[in-house]
Amino acid sequence: MTNLKIMKCIKIKKYGSAENLVYRNEKLPSISENDVLIKVMASGVNRPDILQRLGVYSPPQDASLIPGLEVSGKIVQIGKKVKKFKINEKVCGLVHGGGYAEYCKAHETHILPIPKGLTYVEAAGIPETYFTVWAKLFDIGKIKKNQRLLVHGGSSGIGTTAIQLAKVIGCKVITTVANQKKARFCKELGADLAIVYKKEDFYQKILSYTKSEGVDIILDMIGKNYFTKNLKLLSDKGKYISIAFLSGNKVQLDLALILKKRILITGSTLRPRTIVEKAKIAKSVQKFCWPLFENKTIKPIIYKTFKLNDAVKAHKLMESSKHIGKIILLNKN
Repeated sequence: MTNLKIMKCIKIKKYGSAENLVYRNEKLPSISENDVLIKVMASGVNRPDILQRLGVYSPPQDASLIPGLEVSGKIVQIGKKVKKFKINEKVCGLVHGGGYAEYCKAHETHILPIPKGLTYVEAAGIPETYFTVWAKLFDIGKIKKNQRLLVHGGSSGIGTTAIQLAKVIGCKVITTVANQKKARFCKELGADLAIVYKKEDFYQKILSYTKSEGVDIILDMIGKNYFTKNLKLLSDKGKYISIAFLSGNKVQLDLALILKKRILITGSTLRPRTIVEKAKIAKSVQKFCWPLFENKTIKPIIYKTFKLNDAVKAHKLMESSKHIGKIILLNKN
């Protein structure tokens, strides 16, 4: 158990640019009977952190105001009812905010032992993206072998995760990316077709590639600008799954397409889900993904690391969209 009362963390001084992230002292979080306190070694940077900083994605009322949704580290304190973990165990997990800090609390059902052979940095890149992709493609999408999956933003943390997991179960994977460098990376990761959307019309390219059969599932983070084309690309009983809407959330919908193709339009965010729902996802991810991590079939894709007090630089990199995979913050400890 730590005797410290004060920790370093990143706070949002006011909504706006990355410069509003400040390195400050804060009281250590207090834990409840089902929580653990983690000495954070590394924490993942995710798009919701950017949106929270901009003031367009408010955290739930019971969440920490410190940004950061995933961490890896060592347990230094456990709640009275915690049975699965012990002090000094190395873990990674999904947290209810608070990840950009030297210490962070987590519910015991939302953390997992670090897969054998993985570093703290690699482990910090797992929870948010793998939990999200599992919830969308497997729980909601019911993805199956031989289905065609279209992933927009294939070089993102979500995209690189979706490509790997879909290929593991035997799917055909198509993705859109911004440039040839990202296209080559996605192909090396397993994508069957990587389309540079700035040079080619992804809609026409996919129709040609699939001989006008389209795709079975679309995992979309773009929203407005791609919405109509996405629906037209779906095959009979196709599923459109939204995880974000970077180009806008207001769309025009042709209901005739829904009726004609029996399309399912759905989506969700991970953060507001209940403790029980997140625990179920964690259990499923561990069962399916941990053996794959340990035998090196899949891996977290880490692009760059920054010191915690360089969170401004990390956010600017994410906003530039030059990265491939995950951006990670490191603590001095």
